[in-house]
Amino acid sequence: MLSKSDYLINIAATCVGTRALGPGLRSVVWVQGCPFRCSGCLSPQWIPIRNARLVPIDILVEELLINPLVDGLTLSGGEPFLQAAALSELVRQARKQRELSLICFTGYQLADLRNMTAVKGVEDLLSMIDVLIDGPYIAELDDNRGMRGSSNQVIHHLTDRLKDYNFETQPRQAEIRISDGDMLFVGVPPQGIIPQVDQEVRLNSSRMKVLYEWT
Repeated sequence: MLSKSDYLINIAATCVGTRALGPGLRSVVWVQGCPFRCSGCLSPQWIPIRNARLVPIDILVEELLINPLVDGLTLSGGEPFLQAAALSELVRQARKQRELSLICFTGYQLADLRNMTAVKGVEDLLSMIDVLIDGPYIAELDDNRGMRGSSNQVIHHLTDRLKDYNFETQPRQAEIRISDGDMLFVGVPPQGIIPQVDQEVRLNSSRMKVLYEWT
């Protein structure tokens, strides 16, 4: 049974309707808070376990599905499994409205998650995921390939729903979105793109806030 706090999700950022984080048109949730503190993390502002944007589940579902063409969800962060109970309820409610695939990035390894049955929501969320990309990010092992940040991370097809999409060797994609003076990057960053964009921002605008919202 969900507690009152489980009906709120602590969000770092969202993106509706992207093709950079999996097949089809997807909506993405990046949660706030991560226990791993990986060296070279591309989103260090999402590591602290603190309140960012607290969103009721039903409101977030409405936000993520506002585009009727969205056919998948991607969860990342931060660490999604720190909010497993709330996220599993989010997916449950969203799937009542339409058929959606689910991709999830996590710093935990699958074997460890399967042993965390006593932690509320972990088993439930695992049962809903079609593709799990697991393991901590190791900057030295970033080989610029596929939809994982570094080569130690493993792509697990937990269902056959997305079996025809090649997560391992699919060229990395990045989308840049600008809203209210913020620049939002979406995708697993191809090598070299961050310094290039940093330089462009410095040359063209001293006022624009850059948020690295990759995986």
